[in-house]
Amino acid sequence: MNLQIERLYQISRKKARLIIGLMSGTSLDGLDIALCRIAHAGKITKIQLEKFSTMEYDDEFRTRVREVFAKRHIDQQLFSGLNAYIGITHANLINAALKQWNIANSEIDCIASHGQTVYHAPKSLTKDQNWPNSTLQIGDGDHIAVHTGIITLSDFRQKHIAAGGEGAPLAAYGDYLLFSHPTENRFLLNIGGISNFTFIPSHQTKLKAYATDLGPGNTMMNQYMKTHFDTEMDKDAQMAKTGCVNEDLLNQLLAEEFLKLPFPKTTGPELFNLIYLQRAQHSSKTTDLPHKDVMATLNRFAAQAMVNGIRSQTEGLTDIAVYISGGGLHNPLLFDYIKTSLPACKVQSFATLGIDPDAKEAVLFALLANETLAGNKSNVADIKDSPAVCMGKISLPE
Repeated sequence: MNLQIERLYQISRKKARLIIGLMSGTSLDGLDIALCRIAHAGKITKIQLEKFSTMEYDDEFRTRVREVFAKRHIDQQLFSGLNAYIGITHANLINAALKQWNIANSEIDCIASHGQTVYHAPKSLTKDQNWPNSTLQIGDGDHIAVHTGIITLSDFRQKHIAAGGEGAPLAAYGDYLLFSHPTENRFLLNIGGISNFTFIPSHQTKLKAYATDLGPGNTMMNQYMKTHFDTEMDKDAQMAKTGCVNEDLLNQLLAEEFLKLPFPKTTGPELFNLIYLQRAQHSSKTTDLPHKDVMATLNRFAAQAMVNGIRSQTEGLTDIAVYISGGGLHNPLLFDYIKTSLPACKVQSFATLGIDPDAKEAVLFALLANETLAGNKSNVADIKDSPAVCMGKISLPE
């Protein structure tokens, strides 16, 4: 037997595995690296976050990714090179994190790499029936495996699509296995570039868990700040807090058909971007708004889309809790509006559930890898409108 295959077999049989989960979001702030100790699988999974770090990207990395991100027409040579470049960059950041933590690479059982999303194209978004649902995350897993010496699972979203899904959001699988509650109906709201939630019904209902995208999270605000002020974000909503929400622009932004579609659904910056904003401003005759008012309105737009989505799913429910994670958790204007607009819900940081909210997505990809190695697709068979599959391609370091 190939020694790497034998090692993979032995890892799958261990009582607990040491798995590194990676997440690189559309905000391109850095690579989230979560070192997780995961015991068992399925509904008896036990997970402990042992180390976590966000390794910041340099400006060159961000610039190169943005040359292809969410664009239909790109330089193919650049695109091909980026697949390897991102994989090597991520491997180097993993090696640096392990060195900081004083942990040998040989102690790690495997890496779970989400990759860098560059295009998301389900038919529900493109409206093009000539092509199947598709999504693309680059950052080659073989490069990560070879440059770290660690077995790597990557490209999780392709199996989801192959089995009939749209490739997103995948959070439902880990959320369902880890955070079900006997009496509490939970919305696990993640505010990244795009906002999404996993609904986990209490054990007292006959409802099924599911995950869905909602609309924009930070993406339009971040794009606006980068374009007009060459900064990555409106830190602490400093600009948005000084502006006034323009109701005409807000109503035009909220008129998008996607926001009215039933759940579950997926979207991305391919729809919610500055072109979308420009069209809304022209339609609402608000092209002369000061920057601070545009930012205040974009902030409210993101928050209102989330609030509307959650409200639409809470009818008839009691004991409702909303736990927030992702970069948007650190935007006080966003958080406060969501909290005050959902008075019937307990709205709290995801930290209440015992995991660093900034690490959540990286942790969940570590769990997906654990399910592929030691779990069974039947563990997630009760998730509504989502295929019961184990995900991730396996790359061996030798």
